[in-house]
Amino acid sequence: MPTNERRRSKTDVLAEDGTLNPTPESVLDPKFREGGFFDPHDAVQVKYEMLRRVSVEKASVTEISDEYGVSRPTFYQARADFEQGGIAGLVPRKRGPRGPHKIQGDVLAFLKSQFTPGEPIRARELARLVHEEFGLDVHPRTIERAFGVKKTAE
Repeated sequence: MPTNERRRSKTDVLAEDGTLNPTPESVLDPKFREGGFFDPHDAVQVKYEMLRRVSVEKASVTEISDEYGVSRPTFYQARADFEQGGIAGLVPRKRGPRGPHKIQGDVLAFLKSQFTPGEPIRARELARLVHEEFGLDVHPRTIERAFGVKKTAE
C-alpha cells in the first residue's frame, strides 16, 4: 500500500460494508464497553453475541434486547436471519426491490425491440419511449442495468 494513502479505520470499513451499528452507545453489555475484541460498532458481532447470550446462556429475550439496544422484533428477525443464513445472514441487506422491477414482461419486450445489437444503448431516449408507451417513469440507469451495462467511473 502506498505510504501516502491513509489507512482506513475499522469504523470506516464497517460503514462502507453496511455493517456499522448506527447506535453503538445503546449496547450496554460490559464486554462491548471495555474495548478490545468486542466492538459495539460492528453490527454483525453485536447481533451474534446477542443471539449467543440467549441461546447458550439462556438469558431472556426481553433482557437481552434491552441490553443490546434493540427491539424484540429485531431480535427475532436476527435469529431468523441467522437460522437461515448463518453469520452471513446477520449482514444487513439493502432494502427494496431487487433488480429492475419496472422492466419486465411487455416493457422488457418493448425495450428489446428498440435495441439494435452492436449499437450503444440510448437509455435516455428509451426511458422517454417507455414513458410515452406505458406511462412509466424509468430511470435511464435502470434500463442500462436491465441490458447489463456496467457503470463507468466518471
